[in-house]
Amino acid sequence: MNKFEARLDNISHEIWAKITQIEELKGRWSAGAQLSPQTLGRLKRSVLITSTGASTRIEGAKLSDEDIEKILRGISIQKFTNRDEQEVQGYYELLQNVFESWEEQGFNESLIKHFHKELLKHVEKDTPHRGDYKKQENKVEMIDAQGKSIGTLFDTTPAYLTPKEMTELVEWTKQALTEKKYHPLLIVGNFIVEFLNIHPFQDGNGRLSRILTNLLLLQQGYLYMPYVSHEKLIEDSKPDYYLALRKSQKTFKTDKEDVNTWLDFFLTIFLKQSQMAIGLITAENIETLLSPKQLAVWKYLQTVEEATPNEIAEKADVARPTVNQVLNKLLEMKKVERIGEGAGIRYRKLL
Repeated sequence: MNKFEARLDNISHEIWAKITQIEELKGRWSAGAQLSPQTLGRLKRSVLITSTGASTRIEGAKLSDEDIEKILRGISIQKFTNRDEQEVQGYYELLQNVFESWEEQGFNESLIKHFHKELLKHVEKDTPHRGDYKKQENKVEMIDAQGKSIGTLFDTTPAYLTPKEMTELVEWTKQALTEKKYHPLLIVGNFIVEFLNIHPFQDGNGRLSRILTNLLLLQQGYLYMPYVSHEKLIEDSKPDYYLALRKSQKTFKTDKEDVNTWLDFFLTIFLKQSQMAIGLITAENIETLLSPKQLAVWKYLQTVEEATPNEIAEKADVARPTVNQVLNKLLEMKKVERIGEGAGIRYRKLL
């Protein structure tokens, strides 16, 4: 058993409870996520700006979301000389790339190095080490609201061990996800905390960890990542973020490695993100989520106390297979409930 398996074999009941809640919400999104293309496009554009602002501010940048929107409007007509602006441009473009082409991205060390290169491609001072693992030691510092360091959180993996530890982490993560050895949220959470512990690049590790979080969670089927900002939720809980990292990472390379504190934070953030995603669906008028035929079933159910599938098919003038399809969708969206079993089964609209 390697160290990652030892960590994930010792997960608290509270963490499993959060995973169960997230999986239920994921199912509800899959069942009900027929938001209009216009709505999805608007949400994605908003999240790109919010996430770019939040992720760069966590690392000490000072630009507001309004500043970022102005900068990005002029992205094709100016060259940025300010470091904050250069970092914003790199993050925005890379996150947009992840949102648009995560299915083709794969996951390996070459991709991680390529992402690092893309993240820092506009930052002139980072030219010498873009896309390469660190050649000298670095450390993780806590950054205050003014962008100043207020202390070292923990020491990271020495530069000479970084290639070996990154290969071990990435290969184990890929294999664990493929073999479904553990729940994917545990595997992704472990990857992020270990990546930050190694801190494989000279600069940009925190921002890259959040890009990789978006990529990995999209690849594991959490398709609402582009519509609610993960980064903003972390920014809003920045002290807890640093505390959870520190508490778990100080147990690493001891006899009792414990990742529970970090996973609890990571899953608390992701549960909130999942709840907000479902809020988007329920806020959108249900009538925009159903086709005309499906809508006839929903409208009929609003006029009666309860009804059998055959009654619905007859009164709504909709084919029975379509009725079954709509009822299953409405059940998953928590809009109706099923009463009874077998031939006597009936459906009732939930208030």
